[in-house]
Amino acid sequence: MQSDLAGRIDLIVDGGPVAVGVESTIVGCFDEAVLLRPGGLPRGDIERVLGRKLVQPPGDADSDSGRLLAPGMLASHYAPRTLVRLDACNVEPGEALLAFGPVAVSGVDAATSVMNLSARGDLDEAAANLFGYLRALDVHGAHTIAVMPVPHHGLGEAINDRLRRAAARRD
Repeated sequence: MQSDLAGRIDLIVDGGPVAVGVESTIVGCFDEAVLLRPGGLPRGDIERVLGRKLVQPPGDADSDSGRLLAPGMLASHYAPRTLVRLDACNVEPGEALLAFGPVAVSGVDAATSVMNLSARGDLDEAAANLFGYLRALDVHGAHTIAVMPVPHHGLGEAINDRLRRAAARRD
């Protein structure tokens, strides 16, 4: 984002809105194919081509202290300054809401700000909006960004991965 790079680079080329929104999928080719980072190409599509399931990376591969096997694997990567609360079924006073789908949660009227990743519940649209909406809500002065549940299938796996990292405890 331009605000992150101000004064550090000479030029930014604006290619317009993104089509996918989340970074690329990274698969490690070891003894078995390992999904290192879910991304724009959903797990199911890769598994159909391979004819077998992708293996999950080792548990310590997803920490801030272990050896990183791929970019974007830090536990606290993709984090806004504002705290993030996942799977919110309600909004507390002073929270901003990152919504998903057509159904409102209780307390939505108390939210400092509301942005909906996709009012239609479309995961492609949600992925394209994810980072921009998190950044926009981050500057609204809320003490927390409450995030409604997002399905875990298809692009939802990558969206939830980024949200989990955004919500990770930061020291």
